[in-house]
Amino acid sequence: MSATEPGRRRPRGFWSDTRFFLGVVLVIASVAGVWFVVSAARQTSPVYAATRTIVPGEAVGADDLRAVDVALGTLGDAYLPAEALSDGLVATRTIPTGELVARSAVGDAGASTLTTVVLRSAVDVPAAVEAGTVVEVWSAPLKERGVYDTPRILVADATVVSVTRDDSMIGGGAATLEVVIPRSDVPATLTAMSDESALSVVPSAGGAR
Repeated sequence: MSATEPGRRRPRGFWSDTRFFLGVVLVIASVAGVWFVVSAARQTSPVYAATRTIVPGEAVGADDLRAVDVALGTLGDAYLPAEALSDGLVATRTIPTGELVARSAVGDAGASTLTTVVLRSAVDVPAAVEAGTVVEVWSAPLKERGVYDTPRILVADATVVSVTRDDSMIGGGAATLEVVIPRSDVPATLTAMSDESALSVVPSAGGAR
């Protein structure tokens, strides 16, 4: 029998097989895809984080923020970049300390429908009430000296900026609060304060925005 039998085909080299080259291409594409994902995950960009709790309607300035480098990937455009801070920005919602500042969390001060007032609660407020807490303001109109009408909600949605509690005997457990309220509620609030209505502040459902 000869070394090469008649009629038997010589085996083709694997390099001439289309499937081999297709497999190589797929492996290269897979490796490149993994490299791209890892590379993108390692890329960071500077965005702002709040250095304190900022409540709706408050001005947002450089002193309230710090720049941090974070890897956000495709979510980068959703946050306020370090170079985008400008004058006239206010918070549109509560931004807790340390939270990255989303673009949607700030807006133009000229378009804000909120403002701040300082009021005194006739009774102490719970210890859990602090900056950023959402509260209801209740008013009991004065009927005659020492006699008040039935309390009713004056402001249904207010956000606490600061609270000062008076624990002295003279203070009777009252508290003074700076709160953010809708501008539409300002007239009624000022009227209640001027006619000596008894104001009370209580946490609303949820307690924080």
